[in-house]
Amino acid sequence: MKKLMMICGLMLGIAGFANAQQGGGPGRMMMKPEERVKLMDEKLKLSDDQKTKLTAVFTEQAETMKKMREEMQGGGDRDAMREKMQKMRADNDAKVNAVLTDDQKKTYEAWQKEQRAEMEKRRQGGGNN
Repeated sequence: MKKLMMICGLMLGIAGFANAQQGGGPGRMMMKPEERVKLMDEKLKLSDDQKTKLTAVFTEQAETMKKMREEMQGGGDRDAMREKMQKMRADNDAKVNAVLTDDQKKTYEAWQKEQRAEMEKRRQGGGNN
């Protein structure tokens, strides 16, 4: 069960473009939707309309994750859960990208790659940042 929770936490971090290291603190894998939008605004200079839409996307994601965590506590199928999380991440990325301008998408993609690389580095024990 601990391994499943760790896998889900890792996937959740990726789904949230690894915001945990951006002010989230150790052990905190998911920021509140408003915090995530604030962080994105700092990186991407979002319009008010974009902030509203992204807050809705991240709120929906948080609700879905809550349901998935409840399912996991019942001892579900790990492979099925991993597939659900991967699909959710892809769906969420598509929703986020639909809100961004072309220039913002480029910046967001580069930022995601950086975050994933940092997460992988920490996962392998090579980073303490």
